[in-house]
Amino acid sequence: MLRALSPLFKSALFCFVLCLAPTLFLAGCDKPAQDMPAGASTRRTVVIGIIAKSQSNPVFPAAHAGAIAAAAELGPKYGVDVKVEILTPTEEDAVKQAEAIESLTRRKVDGIAIAASEARTVTPAIDKAVAAGIPVVCFDADIPSSKRFAFYGTDDIDCGRTIMRELSAAMGVKGTVAVIAGNEAAPNLQNRLKGVQEELAKHPGIKLLDAGVIYHVETPEKAAEALQMAQRANPQIQGWAFIGGWPLFTNDALKFEPGTIKVVSCDALPAQLNYLRSGHVQALMAQDCYGWGTESVRLILDKVVHDKAPADPRVIAPLTKVTKENVEAFAGSWDKWLSK
Repeated sequence: MLRALSPLFKSALFCFVLCLAPTLFLAGCDKPAQDMPAGASTRRTVVIGIIAKSQSNPVFPAAHAGAIAAAAELGPKYGVDVKVEILTPTEEDAVKQAEAIESLTRRKVDGIAIAASEARTVTPAIDKAVAAGIPVVCFDADIPSSKRFAFYGTDDIDCGRTIMRELSAAMGVKGTVAVIAGNEAAPNLQNRLKGVQEELAKHPGIKLLDAGVIYHVETPEKAAEALQMAQRANPQIQGWAFIGGWPLFTNDALKFEPGTIKVVSCDALPAQLNYLRSGHVQALMAQDCYGWGTESVRLILDKVVHDKAPADPRVIAPLTKVTKENVEAFAGSWDKWLSK
C-alpha cells in the first residue's frame, strides 16, 4: 500500500509518527500514576456473597464476622482485595436464599457461600451459579447433591451422636429425654437427629419421649417457648438434647433448678455460656461457627485465585466440648474473635 503513496506523502507520514510516538509513550506511562488516587490498590477485587440461614440465629452473625475478618486478613496473602457481601435473610426463608443466589449470579460475583435452609429450593440456584462460572461453597448445612465444590462445617450425624452420648453420661445412662430440633426441613438438622437416634439405640436405659422431637421456628424466643410448653406438659422429661442451641440465646429459657434436668446442647456462643456457669447446662458442643465464615472465604479464594479445590469436598470442623471447667477460657476466645 505504501508503494502507491507519493514520496512527499510518505515523508510527511514518517515525520508525523516520529513526533507523535514520544507523546503516546509518555501518556501510556504517566497517565495511570497521575489519575490513581493516593493509596489506591491496583489489585483485583474478589467479591464473595455470604448467605446464611437467618440474621436472627446468633450462630450466623458469628459466621458473618468470620468472613469479614478473613477478607481483611487473607486478601493480601492471595494478592487480591476481598469484598464480602452479606445477603442473609432476616428469618429463615429458602426462597429468599435462592433469590439472593440468583441476584449474585446476575451480577457475576466471584464466589458464593451458603448455609441452605432447605435443599430442594436452593439447589437449582446453586447449580445455575456454578454453570455461570461462579464457585459455590456450602457451610453449616451441606447439599452434596448440588454442584457446590466444597463444604465446611460439622459432621452432623457425629454431632447428634456426641450430644446424645454426653447427655446419657450426664443422666447416669437412664431416664426420659426430649430433643429440641429446629427446622424439620433443614438437611443438617435431619442428620443430627439421625445421629441422636443412632446413639440412643446404644443406651437402653435412656428413653425418647413419645413425640419428644420438638420442631420449631428457629428463633430463640420460639425455641424457648416450645421447650417450656413441652416440659410443662411432660414433667417426666429428665434430659434435653438440643441439636441447635436456640433456647440458650434467651436469658431465662430453662425454668428449673440447675442440675435437676440435664441439658447438653450444640453451639457455645457467648449468650449461651451463662447457662454453663449457672449449672443449668452440663455441656456445650461448640461448632466452628466463626470458622464457617473464615474457611468459606479461604476455600473460595483458593478456587478463584489458584483454581484449587480440597481433595475431599467435605472439610469437617471438629466440635469443641465446653463445660463449667473451661468456660472462661472459651469465652476469652470469643472476645478475641469478635474484636477483629
